[in-house]
Amino acid sequence: MYRKRFVKTSDLGVTLFFAYNSTNQMFIYLDESGDLGWKFNAPYRNGGSSRHITIASLAVTPSVKHLPKRLIKKLYTKFHWPTNHEKKWAEMTIEERIFFAKKAQELQAKYPDDIRYLSITVKKNNVQPHIRTDANKLYNYMIGLSLLNEMSKHKCVTFVPDPRSIKVESGNSLHDYLQTQLWFEMRAITKLTTTPLDSASSLNVQFSDMLSGIVQGHFEDGNSKPWAKLRNNISYKTLFF
Repeated sequence: MYRKRFVKTSDLGVTLFFAYNSTNQMFIYLDESGDLGWKFNAPYRNGGSSRHITIASLAVTPSVKHLPKRLIKKLYTKFHWPTNHEKKWAEMTIEERIFFAKKAQELQAKYPDDIRYLSITVKKNNVQPHIRTDANKLYNYMIGLSLLNEMSKHKCVTFVPDPRSIKVESGNSLHDYLQTQLWFEMRAITKLTTTPLDSASSLNVQFSDMLSGIVQGHFEDGNSKPWAKLRNNISYKTLFF
């Protein structure tokens, strides 16, 4: 049974409305773009760290979780990508990126109650020095700020992050942090199951990699054509801007 309510968010001067359904179960797939380094005295990709980091998620109900996978398979067929090698966002041409953004927009628009895209981006130059000393806590906080509201709407959430997105020191604590926040701060009954799965093994995590690439590309490099296609379908947040 669905219980619909409308939530208004305003980020970067853009006001977005999303229709949310409370359901028994939701799957959330997560990946990231950028890094948690702090070397800003050299260009990014040439000895320096990224100036932003983005975490993006695909939230999907069980009845339609096969549809984002189908879109990724369509990309492999259309662009003749070898199936024995995972296609990463960084390797995609601008034509391929825009095509993905267009199809992802159409998919979410067709199933707004069952498919949602969420992201959060940090401008790292503005992160205070004492926070930089334990970047994993920043990372966990980012995930919580991005996902806790969504998670709290469902009785059961299966959380599927790419294991490379879970830092070794904080992997267990991330699950505990999210579950504690859900039960005690959000007062939700949500039971969280965390099942890391790398993007090479999960097309839906690969979908999230492409989502994070769209958002990160806009903020980090000003590559905004894919972002222009999808921005109104992403519930996005920014920190330290």
